[in-house]
Amino acid sequence: ADSSTSRTIMWQADEALKEPLAEYRTDGGEIKTAAAEAADFTVDGRKVYVYTAELTGLEPGTNYQYRAGYEGCRTDWQTLQTASGGDFKALIFPDSQSSDYSGWHKLADTAYANNKDAAFFINMGDLVDNGYDLSQWNAWFSSVEPMIANIPFAPVMGNHETYTLDCQVGWPTPYLTLFNLPANGSENQNQYYSFDYNGVHFAVLNSQTDEMTEFNPNLMAQQLEWLRNNLANTTAKWKVVLMHKDVLRYAFTDRPNSFDPATVQFTPWAQQLMPVFDEFNVDAVLTAHLHTYRRRVPMKNFAADSSGTTYILTGVAGSVRYANLWQRNPADAALAPQPEDANYLTLEKTDDALTFKAYLPDGTEFDSVTITKERS
Repeated sequence: ADSSTSRTIMWQADEALKEPLAEYRTDGGEIKTAAAEAADFTVDGRKVYVYTAELTGLEPGTNYQYRAGYEGCRTDWQTLQTASGGDFKALIFPDSQSSDYSGWHKLADTAYANNKDAAFFINMGDLVDNGYDLSQWNAWFSSVEPMIANIPFAPVMGNHETYTLDCQVGWPTPYLTLFNLPANGSENQNQYYSFDYNGVHFAVLNSQTDEMTEFNPNLMAQQLEWLRNNLANTTAKWKVVLMHKDVLRYAFTDRPNSFDPATVQFTPWAQQLMPVFDEFNVDAVLTAHLHTYRRRVPMKNFAADSSGTTYILTGVAGSVRYANLWQRNPADAALAPQPEDANYLTLEKTDDALTFKAYLPDGTEFDSVTITKERS
């Protein structure tokens, strides 16, 4: 929840572990212990055990080593560095869902190799193609090694996280168990949450209100109340919202008369959320879901406004591509090179600016936008 003084360590196992724990130390320092809580879920007849240990009371700006373990067994030592304030960089990945995760692995590996100074990374939902397929989760986790062992990860839940093995919508048990996220004070734990990093407040939303209707028809109302309170109570200079589904509607290229492509049209969830973004002066909103990169003109009150929020549809990182599927929207200020390849983004924060840059798999930068504020 606070990366300057705490860290959440998680791991999974194929059997119940006795005395699960995490150990941590400063370089060469005394070894301290944090007991781990256990949870489990069953998919495709296989039971998976998930363990969570909370490291608290850490010193800001300090290098630590940590390892996981249980009775008579320990992993190798891993490294972590607590946040210290000031400038930072984060890596941002769009949908990584794939039929073959080798491309996702290569993209994540290359992005991390090119940005070893990244403080943490984000995946914008649809991490996997099927949320109940354990082999896909294992492929996803393998693909983000060693990055996920070295820097924190902030997940966003997508619609594919709710899909069962027979492609029906189900309660997203695997996702909600695999990622133990900062508490949100509601019954919807791990669906939405927030965290701060060096002066930037990130609010992470669950845009799957359609998929979750059967389980919680009040999800949007509950989330809106939480979001207003959350944004009202932050003292961070910068506010960034992360959500999977996008705010704009796009006409299909093969259905030019589906609606007037010259008119900016908004999705139902955007019509409820965007006024809240306006009310609390959110600086940037990042989305995914459509597998295309589009940076929009700043918007406020559902119209172009230079003082409004910057909306970035982050693109695609996995093998599922929708080449040339969408028409251009009048609000689009920048697109990825066509037909689209995979891509990733960086966020660079300084005291008076947030800069988002978009890159192709070979590291070629194809878009950049900077949001500025006076120094505090």
